[in-house]
Amino acid sequence: MNADQEAEYQAFVTAQLEPLRRTAYLLCRDWHTADDLVSITFGKLYRHWRRVSAAENVNAYVRGVLTNAWLDERRRPWRREDSVETLPTEPALPGADAGVTERLTLFELLERLPGRRRAAIVLRFYCDLSIEETAEILGISAGTVKSQTSKGLDALRLLAASDRMLRETS
Repeated sequence: MNADQEAEYQAFVTAQLEPLRRTAYLLCRDWHTADDLVSITFGKLYRHWRRVSAAENVNAYVRGVLTNAWLDERRRPWRREDSVETLPTEPALPGADAGVTERLTLFELLERLPGRRRAAIVLRFYCDLSIEETAEILGISAGTVKSQTSKGLDALRLLAASDRMLRETS
């Protein structure tokens, strides 16, 4: 990589670090893993920067690399969780307003979705990508993006309704 490409890469990383980190967090719901995913993504980009910088939509390409890195990490055996009999109780957030509570609930609901559905929801609604851009990033057809998004939204609605009913009865 020559000096001009190196400077271009560094400028890109500086500009995209926080947005990619937030996107990674929405996918994995863990800041440490999000940082790891962003590092993996930037490492892959560095190795192939000449090809990446020539891409038609660099941001879409980068989100695709990030999403694929997350999906790869989910397949790793050490990422699998062990189930437990009872869930630990979380302390109430002092002074949390309704917006913060709703966001935390949304994050918890997103966490329960399968990987592809969560990726489709995050890319479509958080990253505000079109169906075609999301399909390109995930390497699936536009129809599959539509069905995954629809099924993901339906699942989120059902999960939210059941959580609301559980809170009301307890």
